[in-house]
Amino acid sequence: MPDTILSLTDARLSLDGNAGPVDILHGITLDICRGETVGLTGPSGSGKSSLLMLMGGLEQATGGQVMALGHDLTTMNEDQLARFRRQHMGVVFQSFHLIPTMTALENVATPLELAGHADAFDRAEAELTAVGLASRIHHYPNQMSGGEQQRVALARAAAPRPAILLADEPTGNLDGPNGDAIMDLLMGLRDRHGATLVLVTHAPDLAARCDRNIHLRDGRIAHEALKDAAE
Repeated sequence: MPDTILSLTDARLSLDGNAGPVDILHGITLDICRGETVGLTGPSGSGKSSLLMLMGGLEQATGGQVMALGHDLTTMNEDQLARFRRQHMGVVFQSFHLIPTMTALENVATPLELAGHADAFDRAEAELTAVGLASRIHHYPNQMSGGEQQRVALARAAAPRPAILLADEPTGNLDGPNGDAIMDLLMGLRDRHGATLVLVTHAPDLAARCDRNIHLRDGRIAHEALKDAAE
């Protein structure tokens, strides 16, 4: 039987807008298995990034249930969610969110130190080497290209060896070759760490590399396709 690592049941999300509450997600029911790579696709405004945020506890569902690794995220407060993410999840965004006054090594090692890892700098150096940045570990973000900065962000997300890796348009700010390289690295995490990857993307070629595609429209799942069945 597949090992379910993420499970959403009738999950809903409403956010306050200028004219009152705005319904973003409408009753999402979805299971994702350990080690699976899942692409979330759909037009702008379809709710795919919001769905990713629910999975990571970065937004609280306003209805239904969101389970991750057997834990109910909808019952946790902000501190508990932050602790859970630090222990079990890695998150990569389109914007790199690196600290400009820290080197690549420090950007990756500091979250590990805060989480209590005694080998923070050794692990950070190993992850930066794995993403091809062994010669750049002492460089600051403004001394690196966009592709290199995204590699640092990916190393930072992977260094805690998370069970779940969430990526929101991680290649959106990169050119074709750099985007392909980042996608190769993301896919390689499953092989290196056994991570489950959920990826938001507008790029059909990137989505096609996932085991399963979930297409959203108007805050609902419009259809799903397995890799072998995808066009």
